[in-house]
Amino acid sequence: MNVKSSAFKNEDFIPVRYTCDGEDISPEIEWDPVQNAKSYALIVEDPDAPGGIFIHWIIYNIKGTKLPENVKKVEKTELGIQGENDFGKIGYGGPCPPRTHPPHRYYFYVYALDTELPERSRITADELKNLMKGHIIDQGVIMGKYKRK
Repeated sequence: MNVKSSAFKNEDFIPVRYTCDGEDISPEIEWDPVQNAKSYALIVEDPDAPGGIFIHWIIYNIKGTKLPENVKKVEKTELGIQGENDFGKIGYGGPCPPRTHPPHRYYFYVYALDTELPERSRITADELKNLMKGHIIDQGVIMGKYKRK
């Protein structure tokens, strides 16, 4: 499954606008439709964070194949249900690595699922991954990088 963004190309740098140094809004993300998919889920991970994998965004029960720029930071949206990121907030939290670090990588994983998932309030990435077990029929990823100045 091909995943792309109008904001950045795979393995390219994420523009400041989508980070803690800018407007901290979510970038547009789009993916190929998958036959028999009943819903999609997206998890954004930074594996370069000092404490291990850091979750920047969780959204599931997505009906379409595109998330527009600047998804509202509320749990229930017309696009899907958002979970709690590792900043302790609902919705997207942009890249914000320590200034002394080399560029961090941000993986936008999209999962095609054969079902809609049960709603969970303030779901975490681990909880979502457990709910998705046995239901992933395809997946794709786009990776962007960011370094603070």
